[in-house]
Amino acid sequence: MKIAVIGAGLMGRAAVYDLAHNSRVAQVGVYDIDRKLAQTVAKKYGGRKTISGRLDAGDTAGAERLFRSYDAVISAVTYRYNPGLAKAAIRAEAHFFDLGGNNTVVAQEFRLDTAARKANVVVIPDCGLAPGMVSIIAAGDLARFDRPESLHIRVGGLPQKPHPPLNYQMLFSAEGLINEYCEPVVAIRNSRKVVLPPMTEVESLSFRGIGDLEAFTTSGGTSTLPQTYGRVLKNLDYKTIRYPGHCDKFKTMLDIGLADRHMVAADGAKVSPRSVLKAVLDKNLSFSEPDLTLVRIVTEGRMAGKKKRLISEIIDRQDKKTGLTSMMRCTSFPVTIIAVMAAGGEISARGVVPQEKAVDPMLFERELAERKIKITRRWERG
Repeated sequence: MKIAVIGAGLMGRAAVYDLAHNSRVAQVGVYDIDRKLAQTVAKKYGGRKTISGRLDAGDTAGAERLFRSYDAVISAVTYRYNPGLAKAAIRAEAHFFDLGGNNTVVAQEFRLDTAARKANVVVIPDCGLAPGMVSIIAAGDLARFDRPESLHIRVGGLPQKPHPPLNYQMLFSAEGLINEYCEPVVAIRNSRKVVLPPMTEVESLSFRGIGDLEAFTTSGGTSTLPQTYGRVLKNLDYKTIRYPGHCDKFKTMLDIGLADRHMVAADGAKVSPRSVLKAVLDKNLSFSEPDLTLVRIVTEGRMAGKKKRLISEIIDRQDKKTGLTSMMRCTSFPVTIIAVMAAGGEISARGVVPQEKAVDPMLFERELAERKIKITRRWERG
């Protein structure tokens, strides 16, 4: 099979690495608007089975021509390009997957369902870490219950050694981070779909060996889960994990307008506060130090008439051997696993489909384990 990766940033690099080391993949294409960067990534992360080239992600006609040579396409560029790239893949009759993260963009992709079905391809948005991997794990956990009732997802990418004042380092795009902190949050409360403000409902939690942490509401993490399980679950929510105090400090910056897109006058020029914030975050929070990823999925319900609670956890640390950060692994490996499953015929769904409906959790978790992303589970009384 042949699989193309669009975008040679951090997540694209990890995707190229994983595909190139998969014996089922005959060729990996890596494409970026920066041709030299694509060449460098192809050589460093892909080896002999990887080719590279230039592609402007906004050029849907060029993308369609390119995609005709591939069985599947992975988008590792910023989410605003995904609807156009999905259209191009459908026209080229190639399966399409992206890292998502924006509810509005994902809704646009679902409007392509009829076209994807006619082209006999599957399009699955939001195939990264969260949304993405956690949705598939959650689907498997929910299926273990006779009557599931609640699902609580907590996920965070953190530096192993936090730096004050924010105790955070940039592990993916600043645009994606700000989007999660600004956009409305979809949840289910008392069997009703609700919209919550981001960066609220701060709670305390801890992981063994990590210590005290906090979690708070952020956008995008539930993805399509509220639609899929809206008639099943009484409660469903998603929160991002950070070191204590992060939410309050970061929210202050947003409250004074530093994430606004509207231009403001400064020193005789007009600038977007959001663009300034992104630049400052990238400059001052790019420590490039070892990171870790934390996942906790708590599922509650009934089994044989008794209330039970299942807790699934992941504690993943940066891979010293490959140099891939934990965030790169946990975000990119899920989408490569799904792309290979689709191209290999292990995903039979067609159209635009949520990952929790299309992907077999057992097969998916087996692939995660082969990549040393380990899930531990424990049962408790409800």
